[in-house]
Amino acid sequence: MGETMRVMRSRCGASRTWVLALVCVGVALAIWPASITAGPAALSSWANCAFADEASSGQQAGAAMSAQVGTGAPTEGSPVVQPVEPAADSVARVGAGLRAVTLDVGHSERAGAASVLADGASALMKGSDWALSSFARQNKGTSRAVEGQSLGYRWPLSQPDAVAAVVTQQAVIVRVPARLADGTPVPTDDPAFIMTLMALLQALDDRAAEGGEPLGLEARTVYVTTQQQVSLNGFTYDFGREAGGRTYVTCVSEGSADDRAGALLMEAASLVPSASLGAAEQPSALDGAASFFGRLDLAPLWVSLRTTGAAIVAIFALGLACAWLTMRTSSRVKGLLDTVFTIPLVLPPTVCGFLLLLVFGNSTATGRWLIDHGISLVFTWEAAVISCVVVGFPMMYRTVRGAFENLDASMLDAARTLGWSEARIFARIMLPLAWPSIAAGTVLAFARAMGEFGCTLFFAGNYLGVTQTIPLAIYFEWMSGRTDVALFWVGVVLVVSFAVILVINAYSSRTQRYRRKERGTWESS
Repeated sequence: MGETMRVMRSRCGASRTWVLALVCVGVALAIWPASITAGPAALSSWANCAFADEASSGQQAGAAMSAQVGTGAPTEGSPVVQPVEPAADSVARVGAGLRAVTLDVGHSERAGAASVLADGASALMKGSDWALSSFARQNKGTSRAVEGQSLGYRWPLSQPDAVAAVVTQQAVIVRVPARLADGTPVPTDDPAFIMTLMALLQALDDRAAEGGEPLGLEARTVYVTTQQQVSLNGFTYDFGREAGGRTYVTCVSEGSADDRAGALLMEAASLVPSASLGAAEQPSALDGAASFFGRLDLAPLWVSLRTTGAAIVAIFALGLACAWLTMRTSSRVKGLLDTVFTIPLVLPPTVCGFLLLLVFGNSTATGRWLIDHGISLVFTWEAAVISCVVVGFPMMYRTVRGAFENLDASMLDAARTLGWSEARIFARIMLPLAWPSIAAGTVLAFARAMGEFGCTLFFAGNYLGVTQTIPLAIYFEWMSGRTDVALFWVGVVLVVSFAVILVINAYSSRTQRYRRKERGTWESS
């Protein structure tokens, strides 16, 4: 007995050793890639901090040698706007034309005192002659070429004389026009004006950020410029690049191919006299709602309903046919078919979209054959329908197959002995008995198809009024800074999802009550 206990303790100790070893290996595997990734990031962060310190020292030296901007020297606690005069060895990091802004302790109070109008895109400050309107926050730009011309990382700009702010990891570059489009001069050398402008930008950003990367004027170095093109830390920023009949803010790397590394987001607003906003009354909640729905484009809703409606017809027919076909095959073939039909359920939707591109893309044999016969699928509405069918089909198939497998096999065999054909057995016995599950699978597939995002984006693209469904609209509206529109579409999806679950539960409850009633009638008879 004692020998047995020693052997058991020895085995338990060995088991614990193996478990601890596996845990250590798992932790090492989890930490090792992160450390590899974090290493260059930490080095880059250290280098950026060093460059910022170098630029800061250059700014202090330049400020000591140059005259203060504005009339007279600033007093203690007042806002300071200093021209950047970097040292010779740091000219490549901080270009000419940038002025560093030192925010005083009253910046937060000024931003809180700014009045943001109900539209969330206009703000004014009491006692200031200037205000901001048509504010837009763009969380993400694009590197796509414009008419074959590469501009770098870019964002569209509504008008050339707009105030534009590019946010980087360590700095915020604010471009203020020296003159408006009508020739009105802008007091860019007035420190009070610059401080008011920063407070208005901060107030508008606080309203529009909604959990995104904040403007962070107090946490970052703020630079102000009136020039169209400036350079900072190895990136060149152009605040008025013309291409394709539009104006863009662009970011181009001077030493690497990653242009988007030089900016996190871009914000822009029109500089207007405060009288043009102050004279307007604050709209009521009802007027604000009317204004919101007046400018809301409902195209994503109609595209989603049209796409999902066409997809659910195909899903319904394919789900029934494939479930019935799988039931009639041998066990080996059944396992293979079941795997093929179910795999889209476990694959990421982006993988499904990528595979569809590989099959039907214009550079593949299948895609070229379809194009030769006048059929083009990629980035079309038909591609959106196919995407919804691919991701929604497994929900229908698995539900229907489970219902068919739960049917009484002896009852089906009895029908065959009476001479019924397979088609008649399917239509007169299998469908009526499995109909509750078929209905539930159809509703689930409809909800899954309507919420499809990744596969549609890969295979059908994002084209307003053609392939932009509600999930795509949510993503791109938020990335464009229109958080209120994104929240509206989120609410629509929540309502649809709630209605789907409510319908399924109500139908299941009704079916169960009917079955209990029929069972009681049969037992009593």
